[in-house]
Amino acid sequence: MSVVSIKPDIYWVGVNDRTTDLFEGIWPIENVGVSYNSYLINDEKKAIIDLSKAMKTDDYFSQISQIMDIKKLDYLIVNHMEPDHTGVLRTLIKMVPDIKILGTKKCKEMMADFYQITTNFQVVEDGETLKLGKRTLQFVYTPFVHWPETMVTYEVSTKTLFSCDAFGGYGALTGTIFDDQCDNMNFYEAQSLRYYSNIVSTFAGPVKKAIKKLNGIEVDTICPSHGLVWRKDPGRIVDLYSTWSDWGSTGGELGVTLVYGSMYGNTEQVMNAVAHGVSEENVPMEIFDCARTHTSYILPSMLKRKGVILGAPTYEVACFPPVRNLVKMALEKRVNNKDVAMFGSYGWSGGALKELKSIIGDKWNWIKDFCFPGGPTDEVLEKAAAFGRNFAKELKKKF
Repeated sequence: MSVVSIKPDIYWVGVNDRTTDLFEGIWPIENVGVSYNSYLINDEKKAIIDLSKAMKTDDYFSQISQIMDIKKLDYLIVNHMEPDHTGVLRTLIKMVPDIKILGTKKCKEMMADFYQITTNFQVVEDGETLKLGKRTLQFVYTPFVHWPETMVTYEVSTKTLFSCDAFGGYGALTGTIFDDQCDNMNFYEAQSLRYYSNIVSTFAGPVKKAIKKLNGIEVDTICPSHGLVWRKDPGRIVDLYSTWSDWGSTGGELGVTLVYGSMYGNTEQVMNAVAHGVSEENVPMEIFDCARTHTSYILPSMLKRKGVILGAPTYEVACFPPVRNLVKMALEKRVNNKDVAMFGSYGWSGGALKELKSIIGDKWNWIKDFCFPGGPTDEVLEKAAAFGRNFAKELKKKF
């Protein structure tokens, strides 16, 4: 993509990445891509806000060169130290050795750790301003959204918020960077939820604090580090993030995420009966085979829906590993306050139920469980349908 003017003197100079398969080396993006959004303010003093991942170095500097001589840059604003925001930093400093780097005190410490850069760094305080000419930047600390050094930058005259990882999402930009020109908002909102549940949900508390802190600032446009620029309805993405951060404590909306794994089809047969029982109560439901579906795609559903049903056979006197690993990751990501039930097949001995209860502890509300030996009989399938139906009924009582 070419450079895009956002406001007078303010430009998007980011790049798209459609070749990386795993974001942070964990989360699959091979089918959707991601953007690394960087912003240039071309005023009397020239400032760049965040950079790009190193793999896009040539594309990135080519973007800036469309507007100005890179050697005339005065400031680099580092909202966030993560390498997808700072990967081209060493190259930039070789090109502009006297550029002044601005960030938080913690950012300065991490700059030395990551890049061994200790000179030309100016620590900015929470609320401090920097006048570039017609444009004035204000720096607002937002620690742990989602690293301890993060901040956001606000341009006062145009009411533009450069929000770093806050309000971002997966998905390469397809022809436009703006929400009002996007013809596939459902896609970007879904990818924003997946990004939130994968990357940010661990820090739901700091997200809430940041939203509250920024509440007193009038914002006309939100420019995140990944995903769409929100200029038509910036409140939309703020409201979504607020809702998603609430789910971490409330447990989410009425609905069930049914996650199962099956070695030889026995647990899968019962899963179908359980699902039938849930559907009879008209409760929204998503079903995932977690041995074949990456955790990245299951977490958004688990975050959103109050009910979780786990179908896990016993494997070597313990829980089927893909189900165990999913539950551990969900708890690490602060997918909290769930109503949970478990079913599954076992052979010579049980074990899945005991291990899952040990992992979950008191973090989720255990409702019921249903384990059966070997393959399902007609009686087992009838009980499984009743198991799903009764779980859905219990869930509906809370809404």
